[in-house]
Amino acid sequence: MKNFKEEVLSRRTFAIISHPDAGKTTLTEKLLLFGGAIRDAGTVKAKKTGKFATSDWMEIEKQRGISVTSSVMQFDYHGTKVNILDTPGHQDFSEDTYRTLMAVDSAVMIVDSAKGIEDQTIKLFKVCRMRGIPIFTFINKLDRQGKTPLELLAELEEVLGIESYPMNWPIGMGKEFLGIYDRFYKRIEQFRVDETDRFISLNDDGEIEGEHPLKLSGLYDQTLEEIMLLNEAGNDFSAERVKEGSLTPVFFGSALTNFGVQTFLETYLQFAPTPQPRNSTAGEIDPLSEEFSGFIFKIQANMNPAHRDRIAFLRICSGKFERGMSVSLSRTGKPIKLSSSTQFMADDRSTVDEAVSGDIIGLYDTGTYQIGDTLVAGKEQFQYERLPQFTPELYVRVSAKNVMKQKSFHKGIQQLVQEGAIQLFKTLKTDDYLLGAVGQLQFEVFEHRMRNEYNAEVIMERLGSKVARWVENEDVNDNLSSSRSLLCVDRFDNKVFLFENEFALRWFQDKNPDVKLYNPMDLHQ
Repeated sequence: MKNFKEEVLSRRTFAIISHPDAGKTTLTEKLLLFGGAIRDAGTVKAKKTGKFATSDWMEIEKQRGISVTSSVMQFDYHGTKVNILDTPGHQDFSEDTYRTLMAVDSAVMIVDSAKGIEDQTIKLFKVCRMRGIPIFTFINKLDRQGKTPLELLAELEEVLGIESYPMNWPIGMGKEFLGIYDRFYKRIEQFRVDETDRFISLNDDGEIEGEHPLKLSGLYDQTLEEIMLLNEAGNDFSAERVKEGSLTPVFFGSALTNFGVQTFLETYLQFAPTPQPRNSTAGEIDPLSEEFSGFIFKIQANMNPAHRDRIAFLRICSGKFERGMSVSLSRTGKPIKLSSSTQFMADDRSTVDEAVSGDIIGLYDTGTYQIGDTLVAGKEQFQYERLPQFTPELYVRVSAKNVMKQKSFHKGIQQLVQEGAIQLFKTLKTDDYLLGAVGQLQFEVFEHRMRNEYNAEVIMERLGSKVARWVENEDVNDNLSSSRSLLCVDRFDNKVFLFENEFALRWFQDKNPDVKLYNPMDLHQ
């Protein structure tokens, strides 16, 4: 390995956030193509050919064309090591995305030029703002008719409250899309032309020198007017403000036709932050410090259908990982030897011997780890910040269809619950198993995986939405449990009330002022 410091400073770790269908998987594929990690981008559209997107590995994802779980991919680009975390696009999986955003140093937000800013984007954007993560914006699908670029910029500022600086500007759109005017590199990049004609350089006045067919188009003149407006009335570019997350550089392009993606990647790598310090119980931990440490932000079972395996995803926050090294698990103080580890290229995994701050590695897990666990190699024990736990909104009662298969039913539930996509509760009086999730799709995925991965058919009885509140004082009377305020324990044996609605919650609090309730999400605001 090159010297440790250089290695760390060459890392760029980011997640892609967007609303479903904005083109996230397609953009991920194209970036991997430039990094030489894949030879052939199978877009989601190419379902019939049996080519599936590299980052979608779970069976249900291939069938539906959605990313349900965050996968991690690493590639090299001109001496920079890029780690992309692909996040679930579907809103039912926002909790998984939320945790993934705790493990990155910057985010790339994709906006569909026709639809503008959508609900899911707003939610995820807020998480980035809360953590002060730098955000880079890619406005996609310019080869289709959409909102005007000025409208889209106004939306960024009004809906998300972030100022923007367009690094480039589209010349036309839809059928009349001719290319982009690149303010940063002072050139025009033409759409659908031979590679040799792709770039036209601009003179000091920002115009094409001499004769050129593009100058005959009215769209060229219109673009020059808009650029003049941006120069005079738009925001100034500031690398400092990009770093602190108050200004987003905006790029226009089309991921499907692979236009503007390489320019975006090269500019992104210039301004994206290197691995950043992280808060812990021992203060800020510097990524350049030699002592190895990191935290588990995700656990995934059965990534390889041929082997019943489970992988814990670890973000390295300081020092250097070496296979076979000993570390201790801060939660228990127990020593662990990290002998089997892996790095990812979606479904292709290779054993990793060394990795440094900023990298994401997978550790084979036999049930040792929990989401949020901190691993430390040095003498000093500390914990990284707790990861947020969403409060589920929908609930089902779950049982095994076949009494003879209780063992695989229990094993499946334990493992899938440890992944953190669904939460498990047990009613105090009747010992029923209840599952809570943020959205309906999580139950469908759970049922699908129980059947296919654990060979356990389940019966699910819908309980609808409930309001969950955890109990602070342990000595709560079991008789307070009723159909409107059901008392349960979560998988850590903490007591939780599931209220029928907000009204039932308020009624209960008025009647039982001595029972202290809290919502875990409030701890992270």
